[in-house]
Amino acid sequence: MTAAAVGVLVVNLGTPTAPTAPAVRRYLRQFLSDKRVVNMPAPVWRTILELFVLPIRGSKSAHKYQQVWLDGGSPLMVYTQAIAAGLGERLGPAVRVEMAMRYGQPAIGQVLDQLQAAGVGKVLVLPLYPQYSVSTVASVNDAVARHLLTVVDQPELRLVHSYPLHPGYIEALARQAEAAWEETGRPDFANGDRLLLSFHGIPVAVDRSGDPYREQCLATATALRARLGLSEDHALMTFQSKFGPAPWLTPATIETVARLGSEGVARVDVMCPGFAADCLETLEEIELLNRAAYVAANPAGTFHRIACLNDAPAWLDALAEVARQHLTGWLT
Repeated sequence: MTAAAVGVLVVNLGTPTAPTAPAVRRYLRQFLSDKRVVNMPAPVWRTILELFVLPIRGSKSAHKYQQVWLDGGSPLMVYTQAIAAGLGERLGPAVRVEMAMRYGQPAIGQVLDQLQAAGVGKVLVLPLYPQYSVSTVASVNDAVARHLLTVVDQPELRLVHSYPLHPGYIEALARQAEAAWEETGRPDFANGDRLLLSFHGIPVAVDRSGDPYREQCLATATALRARLGLSEDHALMTFQSKFGPAPWLTPATIETVARLGSEGVARVDVMCPGFAADCLETLEEIELLNRAAYVAANPAGTFHRIACLNDAPAWLDALAEVARQHLTGWLT
């Protein structure tokens, strides 16, 4: 390759290397030490993290990972690798596609170095977060910027901000729901069945600081409802994965499924539009914990989790469109 060669760096959150307590603690230490994720005075938070959070959460999270671990490794790693491979096929030999993780391995700086060593002089950083948040996309940009401080001959860089309303993305989500309903039957929305559009939550304080995340989630949910022909009452927007005692965005997914169950709603389907790939938060939190909360409230009811986009062809097509739009002028 020449120095003018073009690369796309696909970035996801990250994952432990193994479903064991030591591996999970190493991962969580890096993840929860990011001030974009937990914005507390460092000395105070470091003490809390090392003395309380990691000893307790490390073991509990390891057990959760053991429940969802795949033969090829962590679900997030397996699906992110598949996404990068599928995107590379669609963009063709003129573009080198690699993947990295914000936390854990392969690290962003490591992969950027590998791209430069291979002669890639122009890099598009494409986070697998359709909705922007300071705790996700901004943190990826931080990692890129910190790496550049160590580089003498820096590559040209472009950073994708977000794509919550990209038509291909919305279409891919709709097809994912429709494909699931071909197998399970479409919910009877006229008789009270519900679809939950569950997004990862953020603290209320972050939302009030000007983070556009909630508004972008709402935009995605509104567009997806329109594509599926559903009203806001049929397809509820909720938030999951609360961490810590501070207030987070509501309504909470797990509280909503429990409420719907107690109200006698016969069927609840849950999909997670903001998660590009199935991971602990979807395979354990939604599939196991939220299912249990609903069934406990309504043992006769039906609960379905709709798989994330993963390597669905329509999703890979949409990502390729996003990449091409941002590669304008770099490709002949």
